[in-house]
Amino acid sequence: MREAADQRVSFWSIALASAALMAITTGVRLSLGLFLRPLAASGFSIASVSLVLAVGQFCWGAVQPLFGLLASRIGAWPVIVLGALLLTLGLALAPLCHSAAGLLLTLGVLSACGAGAGSFAILIGAAAQRLPAARRGLAAGVINAGGSCGQMVFAPLSQALISTWGWAVALWTLAAAGLATLLLGRMAVGRARAASAGTREPSSAGHALHAALQNRSYLCLHAGFFTCGLHIAFLVTHLPSEIALCGLPVASAGAAIGLIGLCNIGGSLAVGGLGGRFRLKTLLTALYLVRALAILLYLGAPKTLATLYAFSAVLGLTWLATVPPTAGLVAKLFGVRHLATLFGLTLLSHQTGAFFGAWLGGLVLSRTGSYQWMWYLDAGLALLAAALNLPIREAAVQAVVTESANT
Repeated sequence: MREAADQRVSFWSIALASAALMAITTGVRLSLGLFLRPLAASGFSIASVSLVLAVGQFCWGAVQPLFGLLASRIGAWPVIVLGALLLTLGLALAPLCHSAAGLLLTLGVLSACGAGAGSFAILIGAAAQRLPAARRGLAAGVINAGGSCGQMVFAPLSQALISTWGWAVALWTLAAAGLATLLLGRMAVGRARAASAGTREPSSAGHALHAALQNRSYLCLHAGFFTCGLHIAFLVTHLPSEIALCGLPVASAGAAIGLIGLCNIGGSLAVGGLGGRFRLKTLLTALYLVRALAILLYLGAPKTLATLYAFSAVLGLTWLATVPPTAGLVAKLFGVRHLATLFGLTLLSHQTGAFFGAWLGGLVLSRTGSYQWMWYLDAGLALLAAALNLPIREAAVQAVVTESANT
């Protein structure tokens, strides 16, 4: 009984510390869309700022498999320290930039890479190695919910700081928050050790990557996650502009993004818990279908605050609830030893889509004066993502097991 109690304490200490760290990195990253119009009012074009945020979305995803590979060799703690320094440096230097190139380097590269070092791949990968298989789905849901808590807190906070003291002070405040990740990192990742002793998994990242890239289910997962990234980045980057175009109060943008984060806490925890009862691909398909339906209903509805908040609430339930089943599918297929790397690669696909979501949104607005065509594309891709998850097979890859056994 005492051992079970110790396991519960260990589970919650790992999960909650990881969730708190995730709250900071995700909350900061997903609040940057609120700076689009203030930066444009300071002399930067909307197209150039959209490109900066799009590059940031891509960089955040691109570094995750690299940081995952690095963490498997030197440990997750040094990676989190590096991330905290990069995140803080990028946010602190951005207000001092007077060119689009400087903004691209600070907000688009440094801060995005720093946030990536303290995000899904590292935290879920480290937790999976320290926890038994039965608790991993719930842990992923708790960590994911932490990101939503950060979104709920940092979006309204950033909006208030921008309105009161300006965008520069707001970025410096976020930079200070970035340093707090150092206090949470050691408790969150500890000295990650394999929790799956006795299982046979790929002996090297190269073997794991080779097996993954030959697996159709893994590739379908990538394709579906690409569309998810496009959807999320489009919304967090351009929802404030969409609200302004609808003639709604500017302050409602922060509230809407915060509401998305609040509702995603419930969505993440629910999906994390349901992962032990239902097939993970079924959960993913349902999430994408709900998202597509919500967009289509929003397009046909009158643009009022009630409509905006209802739309935000529904989207919040599906927002990042796709992460636990996606990570769970990767772990089912290939084990947890290289989960940070392989799940990091799916996040790279997610953020490649995010690049296009942030960039195309600004391009469509500049060319047409509205986001109408972008909304149609978004809904269509959500339906495509639902279809792409149907052929996924939730079974361990025998080639990986055989290869590992012969090593």
